[in-house]
Amino acid sequence: MNYDEARRYLLCKPEAYEDFPFSPDLSVMKIGKKMFATLGQRNGLASMNLKCDPHEALILRDIFVAVRPGYHMNKRHWNTIILDGSIPPGEIERMIDCSFALVVKGLPRTARQALEIRHGRAALYAQAGTGSTAG
Repeated sequence: MNYDEARRYLLCKPEAYEDFPFSPDLSVMKIGKKMFATLGQRNGLASMNLKCDPHEALILRDIFVAVRPGYHMNKRHWNTIILDGSIPPGEIERMIDCSFALVVKGLPRTARQALEIRHGRAALYAQAGTGSTAG
């Protein structure tokens, strides 16, 4: 997965939008004013920060060399993913889905319920395994 493919997938999440609060070359993807990803490119290599369950974050770092503790983020809850082609695209999509679902789960109840009504729980919690616990 490259920068453009990652950007498209991030922005296909329900009501996701792109913001540039830090610099014009660092995209921040948000849902309900909460960040669920960053995406940038430096020296031709793209990377992104994604929120992650702390236990899973450690496991992913052990499995993939291109997954590191979150750069400029809380390293317990965020991973940096280097988009160097070493991680299968489906796994990157799963990590994005999980990050999005974790952030949606953390939204205020009324905002979360409104999203669930507008888009359905499956669209918000796809592949993340968190659909049954949001509530």
